[in-house]
Amino acid sequence: MHIMEGYLPPLHALAWTVAAVPFVLRGARKVAKLMEERRETRLLLAASGAFAFMLSALKLPSVTGSCSHPTGVGLGAILFGPSITTVLGSIVLLFQALLLAHGGLTTLGANIFSMAIVGPWVSFFVLRSVGALGAPQAVGVFLAAMLGDLATYCVTACQLALAFPDPASGFGGALVKFLAIFAVTQVPLAIIEGLVTVVAVNLMLQYSREEMFAVAFLKGGAFLKGGAR
Repeated sequence: MHIMEGYLPPLHALAWTVAAVPFVLRGARKVAKLMEERRETRLLLAASGAFAFMLSALKLPSVTGSCSHPTGVGLGAILFGPSITTVLGSIVLLFQALLLAHGGLTTLGANIFSMAIVGPWVSFFVLRSVGALGAPQAVGVFLAAMLGDLATYCVTACQLALAFPDPASGFGGALVKFLAIFAVTQVPLAIIEGLVTVVAVNLMLQYSREEMFAVAFLKGGAFLKGGAR
């Protein structure tokens, strides 16, 4: 789902970068504040970033020669909230562009907007909404990670459709085509990511419960009671 280097028209690439910058700056301030007030959460923060890096680096061929992959940002949004996860996702995308040729520097803003901004915010709202309904914690974690992944793929499809509208049917026709391209592989990947995230949260609660309680986003919430059952 990462848009490759040089694929977007320059004005589109610039516009998505400008749109992403305020979110990244806001997240950076929140990370600095977290490190000042809750230094014991550094390992948990690093683990969340590593989780996103590993999952989003697993590129699987799609039916049209493109690729799909999990995002991994749902875990960060669940633990730290969407703003801090934007910074984690941005670092992950930058490293992948430089080290793995996955994505690109000119398309970094567009990729950040879809995977590191929209994905975490959707995961955040889904988690809060499911929690407010009193559903089991595992359901909230699963749906947050899965729908955050699917939201990323939908935004990427929109970005591509805006850049390359169909000659006959315009943006709408192109959007349907791009959504269909990714759906075959992305839907099952999103389900798998939801399940893996539930497992990851349970492991973290088992071995890093004190650190998770120290995170301001989760402190005092019912989310931690008994693990993500």
